Amino acid sequence: MPVIVGRTRRQLRAAVLYNIGAIFEGTASATGTTGTIVDNKLALGSTDDHKGKYVWFTSGTNNANLIRVVTSSSVTSFVTTLTFYPVITDATAAADTYQLIGPKANPIHPDIVNGFINQAIIEVTGLAFDPEESVALHGDGKQKRFDVPSEFKMISDVYTRQSVDSVVIHSAASAWDEASAPSNVTRAVDTKDYRGSGANKFTIAGGFTTGLVSSKAITSLDLSGYDYVEFWIKSSTTTVSGDFTLLLDDTAACVSALETLTVPALTADTWTFVRVALGNPELDTAIISVGLNAANNIAANVIWISDVRAVRDDSAVWVRMDRANWRTDEEARDVVFTFAPSDRLIKLVGGDNPLVFSADADVCEIDDQYVIARATELTLLSKGFSGDPDAMRALAGFWHAAAEKAKGTLMMPMGARAVS
Repeated sequence: MPVIVGRTRRQLRAAVLYNIGAIFEGTASATGTTGTIVDNKLALGSTDDHKGKYVWFTSGTNNANLIRVVTSSSVTSFVTTLTFYPVITDATAAADTYQLIGPKANPIHPDIVNGFINQAIIEVTGLAFDPEESVALHGDGKQKRFDVPSEFKMISDVYTRQSVDSVVIHSAASAWDEASAPSNVTRAVDTKDYRGSGANKFTIAGGFTTGLVSSKAITSLDLSGYDYVEFWIKSSTTTVSGDFTLLLDDTAACVSALETLTVPALTADTWTFVRVALGNPELDTAIISVGLNAANNIAANVIWISDVRAVRDDSAVWVRMDRANWRTDEEARDVVFTFAPSDRLIKLVGGDNPLVFSADADVCEIDDQYVIARATELTLLSKGFSGDPDAMRALAGFWHAAAEKAKGTLMMPMGARAVS
């Protein structure tokens, strides 16, 4: 049986409440007031049949997870009017959606169900993991210790990219001299400090503000079949994401860039491998210019850029690294290699602790069926929904068995190594 994930907290809460017969999901059929909601599809009944239940607004101008208590209900001409307190800011409108939560004899506050949903998730933290994959690391043949990306709590496998379909946009072994250098920018080819076959070095004086640092005319390239651009870059000062952008254009000197690729934060005097998704590859059919742009007015700086190329990400060939060649340092949150990975992209495969919900739009990251079954069991055990205690316990036992069965599928990957 496949594991199903991806329901929101609202959907999970509704499933739990349906299991115990304590919810009606309604849609207002006409305009109400700031203290009433009108629905012509509620089951008919006597006056105050819904008194004491909770209304949880789920759409409309009042959609802010507002919860109100029904103080009275009435039926006129087959239309039910729910009166609630306290009043809301805007009158309810036709098509506003809501959840009516009971049962009448012993209504349960929806936040209690939300709490049980989170409790179900917390109980299997350490057993159930949200799958994660990252290609944020890149070897250089020297570095053996790398920071593990923050989303990981465990790593099960490490891979290195052996090959990928690519095309060189510019190696940066010759000067980016498409036009005259802007004021306060000096450019040169660095043959001592580079990656690949060379690097362009841009010395930016303090008087430079923003704009194109330099560009290079290239032979026309059709990049429409590629999805990422990769390159090496280094800064003499620490920068933040977006201080610099790499430009690609089908016009000279990148005057109307088709691609503006954000350079991430850079650590001073450290070569960083960057891969950025193309934003509009279908338009990149005749790229003739590549450029570096300073988007923010930063201090005097020196920038090196090297080996700019486009790749087809799905063409990558990955080879699993021998587990004897890597370990994790839990305290430092590092992955440590016995032998430094060569000049290749590194892929980490593992997992994160599942999300604990804080909003109705949050999406479940583990088996929905387990969460629903366990939260249903907890809800039944906390409230006396049935006049027959034996029936209630039997129903709770049914959902306990369902939860345990689903829990059996929540297995941590074999040989996973913790990072925190």
